[in-house]
Amino acid sequence: MTDKHEKDGQKLALLSQDPHRVREPRENNLEMAIGHEVRTYRKALGITVTDLATATGISVGMLSKIENGNISPSLTTLQALTRALGVPLTAFFRRFEEPHNATFVKAGEGVNIERRGTRAGHQYSLLGHIANNTSGVTVEPYLITLTTESDVFPTFQHEGMEFLHMLEGEVVYRHGDQLYTMQPGDSLFFDADSPHGPQELVHLPARYLSIISYPQKRNQTV
Repeated sequence: MTDKHEKDGQKLALLSQDPHRVREPRENNLEMAIGHEVRTYRKALGITVTDLATATGISVGMLSKIENGNISPSLTTLQALTRALGVPLTAFFRRFEEPHNATFVKAGEGVNIERRGTRAGHQYSLLGHIANNTSGVTVEPYLITLTTESDVFPTFQHEGMEFLHMLEGEVVYRHGDQLYTMQPGDSLFFDADSPHGPQELVHLPARYLSIISYPQKRNQTV
């Protein structure tokens, strides 16, 4: 194995996400889903079934049946559990019916929007957006087009990470104090908090994918 392959292998070993992992299926039974959540929240608090029984007035035997999904608890029982565990009632149903959304955009049907670079003649086409998701991360995928009417703009700066993939044309892209000549097939991945953007437009029109990711804003009105 070459030194390059060894270094690549070391980099991959640092990645904790397995893109081919099969996640355990979501509970398809309401009682099992509720029981799973009750047990999870109880253990997170570091308390025993006996402790929870004392706090709720529910017998240990009943709690064991609830956690094992062997019984359908009443609304009164669930309310007692929410008070003892400090969670909203809806928390018990999370695994039973948790939405996982997707967006599909046909070629040429992305939503053209205005961003800071729009004033420099950069055309932004948003290729998808999921406002609420389970990852805790917001991702904005754009198709960016630069033409003879576009200006250089190497001073973008925002939170998160950004990934670029060149599709057409050629630009010299700046990130911090580094310059990268990007041609079709080239990619650039960087911390977007550093000033960045196209420094020189070599061959136009130029098109590239820009995928920006950053933490979701909590308690944000959508």
